[in-house]
Amino acid sequence: MNPLKKIVVIGPESTGKSSLCEQLSSHFKMRWCPEYAREYLLKYGMNYEYENLLTIAKGQIELEENHVSLSLQDPQNNQPLLFIDTDMYVMKVWCEFVFNKCHQYILDQIAGRQYDLYLLCNTDLPWVADELREYPDLETRERLFYIYKDILVNQNTPWVEIKGNYDKRLNMAITATKRLFKPH
Repeated sequence: MNPLKKIVVIGPESTGKSSLCEQLSSHFKMRWCPEYAREYLLKYGMNYEYENLLTIAKGQIELEENHVSLSLQDPQNNQPLLFIDTDMYVMKVWCEFVFNKCHQYILDQIAGRQYDLYLLCNTDLPWVADELREYPDLETRERLFYIYKDILVNQNTPWVEIKGNYDKRLNMAITATKRLFKPH
């Protein structure tokens, strides 16, 4: 069995991250790990504080580890993939953007975790309102996009910008994922 390949989908809110994870999961018939923050905020509400982001970060790591374990246990997977909606880079950006500081736990997780590919979702999709979204204005969403892009440019894991309509995004993401299995 080949080692698990972990593909993380990141970007500002309302850029199609969860939809893309679901579509990739369906296309490749592999597992995907949802964003823990959504579950947490639906349960506890949007009046979060800095310490709540540490709880969310720990919940995301636990959820991801559970999905990693389940993916590795599946005997059908000879080239297992796990699509992950959000990682600690998202938590870092969230902490710093809202509170101008970041928990050391999040920084330690960034330094210690390994991924195989990042898919960075652009802001070129129309805004979709939802009770958990905070930044409907394009200017803020674009500012966040460039924060994510700067992070990805300055780290070692391969990454691909995902843009265009939903079909184009899915095709770009499928192509990028398939490249993980080609000999270098």
